[in-house]
Amino acid sequence: MKISKLRFQDAVLFEDSDFILINKPPFIATLEDRQDPTNILELAREYEPQAQVCHRLDKDTSGVLAIARNPEAYRHLSMQFENREVTKIYHAVVDGIHNFNDQLVDAPILKQNDGTVKISRSGKDAQTYFTTLQAFKAHTLVECKPVTGRMHQIRIHLARLGASITGDTLYGGKPFFVSAIKRGFNLKKMTDEEPLVKRMALHARSLRFLLVKGDGCSIEAPYPKDFQALIRQLSGHKR
Repeated sequence: MKISKLRFQDAVLFEDSDFILINKPPFIATLEDRQDPTNILELAREYEPQAQVCHRLDKDTSGVLAIARNPEAYRHLSMQFENREVTKIYHAVVDGIHNFNDQLVDAPILKQNDGTVKISRSGKDAQTYFTTLQAFKAHTLVECKPVTGRMHQIRIHLARLGASITGDTLYGGKPFFVSAIKRGFNLKKMTDEEPLVKRMALHARSLRFLLVKGDGCSIEAPYPKDFQALIRQLSGHKR
């Protein structure tokens, strides 16, 4: 997916003299990616030459992403991440019906050589809290609040709860097809149905941290079109 300079400006949710917060679209890497010449950092530097990305989202994950405009701002937010003073909230649609109420998963994560992770005692400590926001017929919208920031943390922790993210085939999630809930959903002849969301249904909903001058900053990112469409379809077919 190509994102022009204009599109980068369209993605901006908040900016001041130190930070730019964007609503990252899905299908674009945060940093350099061998498979794709376009990435958020490159686009950010066309907009702000000194830009540095303060954290990262998986290529398929959409949502709020913080970018520093100068080295002082980068250090300021990096220290908050290191000291776990940043509040990150994600929304995920998961397979199955689940009733999580501030459910803690405290399970260490070990990075594998193939780019995946697994739960392992020899891994790095990792904690995530999960709360059900809405249950549908065979799926659940879940709020995810990671305490640590390990690679694929939310994905593997939800899989451990038996609640893999819809579309996250790497960790047991199943693609979502409209025909599964819509009777009489027909495609044109000789065509195969494609999943409604062509990625895992994970969105970085909000980010809360302190600006350089000490003021609190809380930014929420609206759902992208594919996530909106998924929620709309599921909402029409509740339990």
